Amino acid sequence: MKRFLTSGIFVLAFSTYALYQYFGSASVTYSAQNTAAPSGQTAGNQAIVQAAPVAIPAPAPSAPSPIASAPVPTPAPVPTPAPTPAAAPKPQGQYIDGTYTGSSANAYYGYVEVQVSVSGGKIADVQFLQYPSDRSTSRYINSQAMPILRSEAIQAQSASVDGVSGASDTSAAFRESLASALAQAKS
Repeated sequence: MKRFLTSGIFVLAFSTYALYQYFGSASVTYSAQNTAAPSGQTAGNQAIVQAAPVAIPAPAPSAPSPIASAPVPTPAPVPTPAPTPAAAPKPQGQYIDGTYTGSSANAYYGYVEVQVSVSGGKIADVQFLQYPSDRSTSRYINSQAMPILRSEAIQAQSASVDGVSGASDTSAAFRESLASALAQAKS
């Protein structure tokens, strides 16, 4: 509290001094007094700042300028840019409608082969025709990874999909098979 009070007094004193310097005719009185604190508290110094009213001089009226006014040049017309031709409408999608089967890709414990359905120029569906499934671990991993990979391919509309953690071999083989199917869809 004492720091806050001291800081406030300092700011007030500095502001008053600045006004005094700016206006040139201010009378400022500073006094400090020690006050008794209520019971249980320590006494502190309090500074009291009293400022006399400050007279603000009125601005002097300005005389007309002796400089002759020169004619104001008129701005040159700004050329308007020619309208740009409208861009050709984009095709509905980047692929030719149909069903395309990708090449079989090695996923270490088996092969991955996908079939892509394209509708309206976009990937509508991706089906797994073949995937590693001869081991229970492979079946479990792929049952988790395949829906994620399918969803990402449809969302990305390309073979550039993120791999699924724990199914890196299946993910890489999926991207390879999907890329070959989409290459056929672009022809």
